[in-house]
Amino acid sequence: MEDELPRRREKFPFGLAHLGLDAVEREIPADEPPPLAPNAELTQIGKDIRRWDARNKVTGAALYTVDVHLPGMLHAAVLRSPLPHARIRSLDLSPAAALPGVHAVLTVVEPPADGASMVLYVGQPVAALAADTPALAEAALRLIRVEYEPLPFVVDLDGARRADAPIVYPDSEWQKSPSAGLPAAAGDLPITGNIRGPESKGSRGDIGAGFAAAEIVVDGTYDTQVQTHCCLEPHAIVAAWHEDGLDVWMSTQFTAGVRAQLARHFQLPLSRVRVRAEAVGGGFGSKSQIGVYGRTAVALSRLAKAPVRLIHRRDEEQMDSGNRPSSEQHLRIGARRDGILTAISLHSYGSAGIAFGAGVGNMVTALYRCPHVESRQYDVFTHAGPACAMRGPGNTQGAFALEQGIDELAEKLAMDPLALRDVIDPSPVRREERRIGAESIGWTRRQPPGADQGPVKRGMGMAQSLWSANVQTNAACELRLWRDGRVEVLSSVQDIGTGVGTVLAQVVAEELGLQPEDIQVRIGDTEFPSGPPSYGSRTTASITPPARTAAWQIKEALFRSVASAWQVDPQRLTVQDGWIHLRDAPQRRISWQEAAATLRTDRISAFAGRSDDYAGFRSRSGDAAMALNDLGGVQFAEVAVDTETGVIRVERVVAVQDCGRPINPLQIESQVQGGVLMGVSYALLEERILDIHTGWMLNPNLVDYKLTGAWDTPQIEVILLENYQGFSATDAYGIAEPANIATAAAIANAVYNAIGVRMRSLPMTPAKVLHALGAVSGGPR
Repeated sequence: MEDELPRRREKFPFGLAHLGLDAVEREIPADEPPPLAPNAELTQIGKDIRRWDARNKVTGAALYTVDVHLPGMLHAAVLRSPLPHARIRSLDLSPAAALPGVHAVLTVVEPPADGASMVLYVGQPVAALAADTPALAEAALRLIRVEYEPLPFVVDLDGARRADAPIVYPDSEWQKSPSAGLPAAAGDLPITGNIRGPESKGSRGDIGAGFAAAEIVVDGTYDTQVQTHCCLEPHAIVAAWHEDGLDVWMSTQFTAGVRAQLARHFQLPLSRVRVRAEAVGGGFGSKSQIGVYGRTAVALSRLAKAPVRLIHRRDEEQMDSGNRPSSEQHLRIGARRDGILTAISLHSYGSAGIAFGAGVGNMVTALYRCPHVESRQYDVFTHAGPACAMRGPGNTQGAFALEQGIDELAEKLAMDPLALRDVIDPSPVRREERRIGAESIGWTRRQPPGADQGPVKRGMGMAQSLWSANVQTNAACELRLWRDGRVEVLSSVQDIGTGVGTVLAQVVAEELGLQPEDIQVRIGDTEFPSGPPSYGSRTTASITPPARTAAWQIKEALFRSVASAWQVDPQRLTVQDGWIHLRDAPQRRISWQEAAATLRTDRISAFAGRSDDYAGFRSRSGDAAMALNDLGGVQFAEVAVDTETGVIRVERVVAVQDCGRPINPLQIESQVQGGVLMGVSYALLEERILDIHTGWMLNPNLVDYKLTGAWDTPQIEVILLENYQGFSATDAYGIAEPANIATAAAIANAVYNAIGVRMRSLPMTPAKVLHALGAVSGGPR
């Protein structure tokens, strides 16, 4: 056990670097390196280093899953349900199986234990096959004969809550319906009709007493839409089943997790499953699991005794790869006249389709200081494709409501929104982020709501984010030093475009006194030590500490080798700019390559895993843990609203973010910019539209499903704070989720400041703006 290993005490930098650092003492494992100095004193960490895979990506040399072609590879196609709810009376695969060039056909939809197979949404997989060519596979699908018995269905949130609504899971049928993919945890809360819940985690105090003590109360209802993932590289897998095991190439956010899921599902030893993801074209949560499509490809490969390639078309990607759930949030906030909160009540309903997990996070229970909090969050089942985690799951929806409610409260109290947050927000880091952001955007220029003259009105708003610092403790890497001086870092961690390979090279190079380009990064392969997932803003926090620890152990071993040859104490040695020398006699030195040549063997290696955070964890579950610190971030937005057309243009966003120690500021800025752009798109454009009469998605492509483009892109200013806590060997944490959570809420508050009308529904389309303005003016627009 880790607690039984020898430990020592060290002093770490602590606090916000630009305000001056203090020191904090931590107890750390004896086999981990001493504390890193602040970034200003380092040579590689904290610097804008070019991405390790930049050349391969811009030249087309990067190998994505869609680029994998194996000898004898077959192409898979999936037959999907055209109905949102139906009983399958008969399914005849034989005409497709008889077609020359078709090598495997199977049923995907799984029957319950006591009845006929059911389909629960348009696009649900029914059957699949593998053929010599993609065209032949699609032709063969058309030969499969299916007899459906249509059943009543409901695809909208309001309709699903009616007393006479068709029930998605009658009599807890979810327990008998493997095709729904619902884990047993669905039964941990009551299900009445189509409503599951409530989930009340974080509730506290006496909500009645809280509102009785309130002198000011605000309330409102806020709606957020279903948002699809839109990864540029669609879900893709190449599976090769063979006698010795299973090889898989997959566009995934978690190679090690996919390996474990495949081993469990197909009853294989972990050692016989290999998963590779050399390059991944984006992932925002939907590529975290093996999924039905992944298991289907493997099953086809096993049946056909040949490699099988399965890639989603864009319409399949939009309909059946997961999405951000919708929400309807009823929010009520009570406060004293001095701004002190007395009560927050949130009742939310959201739909994750046939799945669950449509809650709106912990914003109302954790962001602000309040003694009495009621959070009741419900899932509403509908006959629609299952949702999944998406960048800042829950909290992105929750921020849209809470941060508007806080602004509305500030107006009723005649307080500046920043001043109110200074009263109710306990975080000193966010207080500083508010101060910096307000100064950068020119908050003192902010006018009263609707003050601009003329049809185009400008406004300014802000909002805050909250995300728990997550860590994957089952995360490791290996460092190898060869006699010729070559250094390799190996881990199954995948780079989904965020640059974790670059970060690994920087951390190792810093510890070894080398340049990042001297480090060969070998990742995205489960033949290497198990790496963490690329979701939940946990990758950097999980993999960089063991990378530094392994590098430190290699350095110490090399020092011992050189010290033995020189007959000196290894403690007298240091390394800098590729040279090892004596601390007290720097003129006596040896190059890195010459030092490596003194090794007794051709190669030495060190293995390190992620240790517990030095100050402990708030909570822990299996291979994951929640650190004591939270990740914040404050965003400010400036908008222009044309009151004649209803068009909102976001002109400028200032994002002040913290993620512990920034390893590569340039990459972090890129992450934040991406988060802001996703937030702008979520606020103004994106929405999955289902036909309530057929259950079909009406915009299952990137033409009709609107995304932020160059014309919609605002000026984005990213300000990063160095926030040292002394929690790990690198003290670095994630940024992806916090960068996305506050954006839509900040834009909504800016729109209110521009036109004096609250926009409580996403996306804030021109039609909604004109309707809101017309409702206030008392006439149509």
